[in-house]
Amino acid sequence: MEFEKVIIIRDKTRLEQLIERFNSKAQARFYLERTGGDFEFYEKEHQIFYNSLRQVQDSVSNVLKHKVIDRSFLPTYIFTENDLIVVLGQDGLVANTAKYVNGLPIVGVNPDPKRYDGILLKFQPNKVGSVVRRMVKGGYEIETVTMAKATLQDGQTLLAFNDFYIGADSHVSSRYTIEFEGKKERQSSSGILVSTGAGSTGWLSSVFNMANNIQGHYFMDRRECKTTLNWRDDKLIFVVREPFLSRMSQTGIGFGTINKGQTLRIESLMPSKGVIFSDGIESDFLQFNSGSIVEIGIAKEKANLVV
Repeated sequence: MEFEKVIIIRDKTRLEQLIERFNSKAQARFYLERTGGDFEFYEKEHQIFYNSLRQVQDSVSNVLKHKVIDRSFLPTYIFTENDLIVVLGQDGLVANTAKYVNGLPIVGVNPDPKRYDGILLKFQPNKVGSVVRRMVKGGYEIETVTMAKATLQDGQTLLAFNDFYIGADSHVSSRYTIEFEGKKERQSSSGILVSTGAGSTGWLSSVFNMANNIQGHYFMDRRECKTTLNWRDDKLIFVVREPFLSRMSQTGIGFGTINKGQTLRIESLMPSKGVIFSDGIESDFLQFNSGSIVEIGIAKEKANLVV
């Protein structure tokens, strides 16, 4: 692969978001300090991020031309096969970026190691220049990550790096029919979660933590309920959140593993406010109202993280 340009993906800092909210830095400071908040915390975080951004820009500019784009432009930006993707931010930004770059290699950079765990952020800002040089020469390794894909019957699709949520967009019951491995039933729940291997240590793990707590309360011989997949595994895990048993809803299909070639089929019974969103980004969603049918399975597309 011949790289011609580095595309640096970033997100707005929390200070920039506060300034947008209050129209000026002075007003943001006044509001936070009046309520007992520590405005200097946001200023320091902002400064560290921009120091890292400048360091990344300076280092890559010695190798290739570069462009910085904001996270909000990801769904509409047209990437080329000669782009080298550098993500500077938290882990979630890597997950969100992977859905839009068509399998291009992604270099995850941790702008603030003291604040971010950086599971997907393999590099520090001062190492990016040498990483880009190696990539230009072809000397780099890739870790392939399995993603999930949701396909509606009208052809609309959405990818997930970590997980999908399928259900109502508010705290009301999600109503739908679910079909898996030849079984089908009507359900009412808090929605369905479908997780990839990369996401199995995230939102999915909190569901199992809840199950462990309940089991530990009622049973002395508590058994750990752990389900963690390898990022490369061609498997997805789905779980129904808080299914409700009634005359009109069942709870027989609550958990399962989706293997290659299989799909989870869900038909919406929600007149309005039904959604499908991925990786916790609620603004990036498919409408899932009555009449909509979705099939969720393993995506042909892969995410490629530079290691």
